[in-house]
Amino acid sequence: MTITKSVTFIAKDGHEEKMKALLSAMVIPSKAEKGCLFYEIFQYENDRKRFMAVETWENEAALDGHKASVHYATYKSSYEPFCEKKYTDELEVLG
Repeated sequence: MTITKSVTFIAKDGHEEKMKALLSAMVIPSKAEKGCLFYEIFQYENDRKRFMAVETWENEAALDGHKASVHYATYKSSYEPFCEKKYTDELEVLG
């Protein structure tokens, strides 16, 4: 069963570019991971402080592998000083 999540980040004032760089650095290595079906980072055009990661994984094992990766550990240990708020939503594919 696939797992799809959206993760929303709201950057602290003045830290939009740093947040953008940290999140963008996740795209290429995440897409290369076994079991990654979709992984993109979006920045809202009408609110440049707001970012959204949308990711789909083949199964729980693939998601666990992602969370054990070096690039995930780097992001996880680096984003908090630049992020005002973060929340995650599980998504259900209807089509």
